[in-house]
Amino acid sequence: MNYLTHQLLKKEEVEILKANLDKKSLPWEDGKKTAGSHASSVKYNLQLDKNSETSKKYTQLIIKKILANSLIKSFALPKKIHGMMFTKALKNMKYGHHIDNPFMSTGRSDLSFTIALTQKDNYEGGELIIETMNSEEKFKLNQGEIIIYPSSYLHSVNEVKNGERIVCVGWIESYVKSPEEREYLFDLDTGARGLLAKYGRMDEIDLIFKSYSNFLRLLGD
Repeated sequence: MNYLTHQLLKKEEVEILKANLDKKSLPWEDGKKTAGSHASSVKYNLQLDKNSETSKKYTQLIIKKILANSLIKSFALPKKIHGMMFTKALKNMKYGHHIDNPFMSTGRSDLSFTIALTQKDNYEGGELIIETMNSEEKFKLNQGEIIIYPSSYLHSVNEVKNGERIVCVGWIESYVKSPEEREYLFDLDTGARGLLAKYGRMDEIDLIFKSYSNFLRLLGD
């Protein structure tokens, strides 16, 4: 499965964000409001009004954190980060099997991501399930951790049995559409950076970076 998990937010950053999301006056809405026709029939959660000041402020913070992270940039090759929202699942809420729309009003969805904002021990259930043709994997992220995966995968969120699950979700339009091609480029970039750290600058490593850059130029849009 082609996915990346990574600690994106520091503990103090999550605490500030979570304290603001816990304010009683926030406009949480029915999650069906932004779901497509198929997904709306299986979506049972709440989402923070995207036009609220809290949503706009912390959406921009998270975008900056993603774009400043070299590992995520190498993996996702982000051209645009879009459609972000904060969602909440209370007891008995879930999100059944669905696939994200390929083209949204905000951009193309090549990659989907979820950032955990609640301690995973503070709620029961609520696991993110990602499926491929031959496998199914279950994820319950650490607080502040992000998972990024191809939007072409079927996925779901198990029912929350106790507590509440708060996450930030969003989508990435990548410079490279194909998951396989992104994987090749990620391996090449990661390998070259590893060699550079171990052996220092040399002509052979320059050639690898040259090939990486030219492949990205060839495959990107």
